[in-house]
Amino acid sequence: MRVVIIGGTGHIGSYLTVRLYEAGYTVLCVCRGERKPYRDHPAWSHIQYVHLDRTAEEGAGNFGERICELNADAVIDLTCYTPNSASQLVQSLDGGVCHLLHCGTVWVHGHSVEVPTTEDALRQPFGDYGIRKQAIEHYLLNEAHTRLPVTVLHPGHLVGPGWYPINPQGNFNPDVFEVLAAGRELTLPNLGMETVHHVHADDVAQAFVCALTHRDAAVGQAFHVVSPRALTLRGYAEQIAAWLGQPARLAFLPFDEWKTAVNERDARVTLDHIAHSPNCSIEKARRLLGYSPRYTSLEAIQEAVAFLRKQSRQQP
Repeated sequence: MRVVIIGGTGHIGSYLTVRLYEAGYTVLCVCRGERKPYRDHPAWSHIQYVHLDRTAEEGAGNFGERICELNADAVIDLTCYTPNSASQLVQSLDGGVCHLLHCGTVWVHGHSVEVPTTEDALRQPFGDYGIRKQAIEHYLLNEAHTRLPVTVLHPGHLVGPGWYPINPQGNFNPDVFEVLAAGRELTLPNLGMETVHHVHADDVAQAFVCALTHRDAAVGQAFHVVSPRALTLRGYAEQIAAWLGQPARLAFLPFDEWKTAVNERDARVTLDHIAHSPNCSIEKARRLLGYSPRYTSLEAIQEAVAFLRKQSRQQP
């Protein structure tokens, strides 16, 4: 099978491209040519690169046609962020591929009601990103029932070597891990009982391969792709501190007080994460696709933090 990956050198694509090659697929990696993959692997010498600037091609109204010209059996779209982008691709691929797989986000749910949240839970997205991705999902799944076989996979907070994981404060500031490593006091917003739900990028890649393999079960469906269990911010801090060889010295402040001690960006990112507090079920993906994540949230985070700390020590 000939598979096109749009965004094949990004966080997910760096693992997915290799997995597909090892599984025997012919892989065409669509990218702008500005980024090297996050992981080295002999498979990259066998991958066909297609350099396309999606923004420029969409502006000219050509992106969907350019993808269609690649004559793929399946297209995996990891970089679609607007309904217009989705529409342009679908209209060009209609009848031209046997499977379109779209990368969504658990942000389509908004805040949790009953947890763990299942895929059929009422969608109440908030914030520009979640609202746009929910609109894309709605459009694509409607198309799946009328003109084009589509599957939507919704990852949680991506983790992997080479980029910063969401930390126990709910933002991307890597200094939080150094505070815990030094045994210093870390202040968390509220009572630290909000949740985050990570997933290793390789487990997301696994889910895409599973969806390709189990096409009949996957078409017309949306699936959560996260680790087996979410983490509370407090439990996250305690476990990472213990892994770093320190007791967790934690303090707690109401968010409006807590945010005055961090920069504006960290406060904004934390508020977005604690307002969502994702805690998602993967039972549907397990049952229909055979999805079986290799990493717990903590295992994925530990791998990423160890990589970042090693890199930091190697800096001159």
